[in-house]
Amino acid sequence: MTNCAIRPEWSPMSIGLMILGFIVFWPLGLAMLAYILWGDRLHDATERARKKAREHRHSYRGYTRHARTGNQAFDDYREAELQRLAEERRKLDEERQAFEEFVQELRRVKDKEEFDRFMRNRANRSTTEDAEVVSETKPRTRKSRSKSD
Repeated sequence: MTNCAIRPEWSPMSIGLMILGFIVFWPLGLAMLAYILWGDRLHDATERARKKAREHRHSYRGYTRHARTGNQAFDDYREAELQRLAEERRKLDEERQAFEEFVQELRRVKDKEEFDRFMRNRANRSTTEDAEVVSETKPRTRKSRSKSD
């Protein structure tokens, strides 16, 4: 799911932008056509690329052991600090992940509330319209006829 104004679908706006792109500079139109056809896969591809880069970055950290300087105290200190920093990074990554899950849940709850409100309004509107239709189709009584006659 994308959060941009131009979605990768055949809408009048995207078709118009594609035609305009072909008129102005043909590669722009071609790029817009590719976005319409394959744009929904773009989000998934970027997420996979970010995940692979993050995994690569984490795996690469394990291989970056610094050469010994010959000073045992300094080497021990550096190793302890690197371990502490790696632990801090892990904690920050966990907190970031927890926050992203929290925000996702908030969005889900907000969307559900908006949908429920829409359904209530729709149900209320249909019941009031039904009541109006029923009141219009009721036969008039003799008293009401005599008053109008």
